[in-house]
Amino acid sequence: MINKLNKFLYLYLAFVLIISIFFVPIIYGGDLIYGNQNYDDSSFLTMSSKYFVWPIPGYTAISSYFGKRNSPTAGASSYHLGLDIPAPEGTYLYAIDDGLVTFASWGAGGGYTIVLQLTNYDNLTVSYCHTSPTMFVKYGEYVSKKEIIGMVGPKNVYGINNNPYKDENGNPTNGATTGSHLHFAIKSNGQNVNPLDYYDN
Repeated sequence: MINKLNKFLYLYLAFVLIISIFFVPIIYGGDLIYGNQNYDDSSFLTMSSKYFVWPIPGYTAISSYFGKRNSPTAGASSYHLGLDIPAPEGTYLYAIDDGLVTFASWGAGGGYTIVLQLTNYDNLTVSYCHTSPTMFVKYGEYVSKKEIIGMVGPKNVYGINNNPYKDENGNPTNGATTGSHLHFAIKSNGQNVNPLDYYDN
């Protein structure tokens, strides 16, 4: 009886060990939460920077770079003042550094927009455009680096009076957009600069 019990315990421990090694997700130290808490650093290694974290970990493809381009839709500029980063609707957006929320509302061509004045850099502001109308921050609130501040928004939004932006079917869009993505922009002393200047890519 004791031999059978020992054999069972060894098999059980071996089973637990195999499951732990191969099937249990990696446990990380940070917490995925809203409001003044952070995500683990390892999730931000997809685009590195000595200054900032990437605003959408895991999504580094860029569909429209900073600078001259062909306008993708009516109302979009031919000189792009940021980066377009495609990501599914509902993907979390993160504060790239500590900052003060100076805008969190409808922003015309940018659709729903969140703007941060970075507190560690007097001259830098960061804009997150085409976000979800459901925001996790509000005007006047301070946020921490890596804090979840919002989500990538939908292509179509409703309830904005006199929204001039429409898709091919005449439905109102989240600013000048053709699909779900983040328009990510940085201003230095009020002038738009290439966000990739702050990242190693």
